[in-house]
Formats: sequence, C-alpha cells, structure tokens
Amino acid sequence: MPITTRTVRPEEGEVRLDRWFHRHFPALTQGALQKMLRTGQVRVDGKRAEANTRLLPGQSVRIPPMPATPAPKAAPRPIDPREAAALERLVIYRDDSVIALDKPQGMAVQGGPGITKHLDGMLDALRFGSEDRPRLVHRLDRDTTGVLLLARTAAAAGKLAAAFRGRDAEKTYWAVVVGRPHPLEGRIDMALAKAGGAHGERTVPSDAKDAARAATLFRTMDSAQKRAALLELMPLTGRTHQLRVHCAAALGCPILGDGKYGGAAAHPEGFGDRTLHLHARALRIPHPEGGMLELAAPLPPHMKETFGFLGFDRPRTPKCRRVR
Repeated sequence: MPITTRTVRPEEGEVRLDRWFHRHFPALTQGALQKMLRTGQVRVDGKRAEANTRLLPGQSVRIPPMPATPAPKAAPRPIDPREAAALERLVIYRDDSVIALDKPQGMAVQGGPGITKHLDGMLDALRFGSEDRPRLVHRLDRDTTGVLLLARTAAAAGKLAAAFRGRDAEKTYWAVVVGRPHPLEGRIDMALAKAGGAHGERTVPSDAKDAARAATLFRTMDSAQKRAALLELMPLTGRTHQLRVHCAAALGCPILGDGKYGGAAAHPEGFGDRTLHLHARALRIPHPEGGMLELAAPLPPHMKETFGFLGFDRPRTPKCRRVR
C-alpha cells in the first residue's frame, strides 16, 4: 500500500487520531500505530501528531503503508439474548443521537487486566435498528453506579466528547461518606497524580509540578450525627478517582465501602454492605442536536438500603428529558 492522504469528514470532527485510524484500519494494532506516530510517518496537515490529537473536519491525514500481514483479531464474544435484554432494561433515555444507561454496580465499562466481560463489548445489543454501533463518550468506575451516556453516531460522539472536555457537562454525584465533613460545604482544590504500588496504580495528592489540577464542589445533604453523611459532589475536573481521593484525603471522610482509598475507615462496624457508595446521580449536557439533555438515575439497591438504615430521605428521581 503506497503513502496516501485522507481528508477528515465532517462527522469525524473531534475524534482522537488513534480512534480514527482504528475505524479506518481495524486490523492495525495500537503498537504499530504508536511506532508510526513516533517515527513521524503519520502526520496531520503535514505536522507530527500524538495518538490523542483531536481531528477537525477538513484536516488531511498522511497514511503510511500499512503492515503487510494484519494482526489476527479475535472474534467478538457472542451476546447472550438474556444479557442483551438485561442491557436494554438499563436504558433510561434514548433518541436518534444518544442513549443513557443506569449503570449497575459491578459492571465494567471497558476491558482491562482480568476483565473479559464489559459494556464496551456488548454495545451491539443497543443498536435499536441503527447501522451504527453506540460509542462510549465518558466512563464510570466499575463499582460506581448511575448515569452513563452513549453516542449513537460519530457526529454525536464528537460533540459530546467536546462537551465533556470543555467542561460544559454538569455532573452530579451522591456519596455516602464515613463521618461528617467540616465545613459542611465548599470547594476542594487538591492536585492529583498517579502512583504505582503493591496493590496497583492509585491516584494520590501531589504537589509536583506535573500533577493535574483537580477541583470538586461539595455539599452535605443529610447526616446521621457524625457517623455518616450524604454528600452531593460536583467535579469541575475529570481526574481518575478524583471524588474518591478528595473525600478521603481532603475531607477526611472516605466514601463508604471504598477500601482502596479509605482503608479500614471505609468499612466501619455496623454497616453490613461493603460496596462502594458512589452514584452518578445526574448529568446535564448540551444535546448534539441543540438544547440541553437532563438525565438522572435512581438510587441503586445497596444505597437505598443504606439510606433506610441511616434515616436519609430518598428524593424522587426527576424524569430524563431534552430541553429545547
């Protein structure tokens, strides 16, 4: 295959360069692409580019000769009809551009070490007659529940990704924490960095120059004296495990069930459920076709039980809707 040039189509705007390549050349491995990028064989508008470069409509992408023998690709795992039906039942909103799910506890969003079953591998079950496969536009931790948004087209994916990246998405989480923060509301500004360890990679507070700024607004909605509290958390940045670290390290109130960052303090006596109590309650984001999309997910079963145990009120869940 000779060197060629392709123009980025309008519906491909805001797509990462590596994802653009994998759409056009599915057999190309990530390692082979990274080598092409490092050696300058791939260029965007004549300039070197990184894997995470966001493409714009009309840009030209230089495509070097592809590997002669494509890497074998494992066949996708067949989707069990019962799993497909269960996945459809998680849908809380759907239109021509987006799908919103109420992600349950324990569902991995993407694959990783030791993870063979994940949402990304089952998205064909959510086509609903469309030729396009839904696309992930943001992530939730495996044990975090609540609103998860999917795009149904490449154009919608680009616009939603831009909204998340540009901080136009208003995310609201609920967390049951051990203890009661003081003050009861405020803003956390604590830079974070990733660090290795005996139990895998963690996110830690850091004063290093290359640490990533992380900011969170918090408000105490209810409390059971000083034993536990219900917090509303609004992340202003999107760092890995940001809310979990901010609650444990900045507020001194680890999220109930979060042994990774709270240690033994996250599992106080008297609480039977050791599951992470972090819920993506609501999301407000510009709709790809105009207006605003307002989404909300009900409490998961384990948090409903804890609310009842602690005597917290359970507000009604607003309807998901598009406001034009």
